[in-house]
Amino acid sequence: MHHQGMLAVVNASAGTANRRSVDAVASFLASAAVRRRTSFDLAHTEDLDGLDAVLRSLEGRQLILLGGDGSIHAAVQCLHQAGTLGSAGPIGIIPVGTGNDLARSLEIPLEPLQAADCVLSGRPRSMELLLSGDRVAVNAVHMGIGADAADKGAEVKKQLRKVKAGKLGYPLGALAAGISSPGLNLTVQVDGEVLHDGSSPLLMAALGLGGTVGGGARLIPDANPHDGLVDVVLWESVGRAARVGYALGLKNGDHARRSDVRIGRGRTVEIKAVDGCGFRISNDGELLGPFTHRRWEVQCNAWQVIAPQ
Repeated sequence: MHHQGMLAVVNASAGTANRRSVDAVASFLASAAVRRRTSFDLAHTEDLDGLDAVLRSLEGRQLILLGGDGSIHAAVQCLHQAGTLGSAGPIGIIPVGTGNDLARSLEIPLEPLQAADCVLSGRPRSMELLLSGDRVAVNAVHMGIGADAADKGAEVKKQLRKVKAGKLGYPLGALAAGISSPGLNLTVQVDGEVLHDGSSPLLMAALGLGGTVGGGARLIPDANPHDGLVDVVLWESVGRAARVGYALGLKNGDHARRSDVRIGRGRTVEIKAVDGCGFRISNDGELLGPFTHRRWEVQCNAWQVIAPQ
């Protein structure tokens, strides 16, 4: 890969973008740039306007994103809206966020310096996008208790991290959200085929390009961000004991084998509210909505990342 230089971008306002890790990575990449007789620049962005301005100044340099799933999503959204995502070249990802779920799906090292080495030695891989209108998703979209769990799980995970059990945050958030939830009355179609007809409520509907959410919870365990398809997992509303079992199975993906879970896979997904009540969506961790109708389509070979050899 021939580049005019390297441009690393970090969200300065993200609390989890550990300054020591960022400094170590910047030093490592700057030294590599000297050896390669090229340039290295580090840009700190405060908001989306600042991010957009930095990305518009890429000018052939290799883009390296330091951050978590939210930072990657924001950069890809900006590049997509500007029409430059495909021409940006392979993007390096150095996970210094909280969940780092896309990095997990791509098997990018979670240790920042190892990830930086991967940026220098890895290979380009084509990636798909999930599009709904002008909104992109790079990892996963979910609704029902999934969206509520993203909200509740953040605080739970913060407390559990103190005892090195942060990966349980999302499953426990899902459990807390799901115990009393009546579910959503939705119809779900995958490639025009009815996967759920809305005659019974759903507690969760999840669409995934990547397999994990919430820092490692295997919500969509068979998802593959390179196969051109989106995986769909639907959880039907059942009794309280079953809800507990489902939530606990999220940690390792065992929930997907349950009899009250329906699985689909395709290029397009359309979800409608039967009763007209709006549903919220967690879009790569960003809460959107409420909506009564959404349609998603997979765009293949939409962008590239640098993945391990």
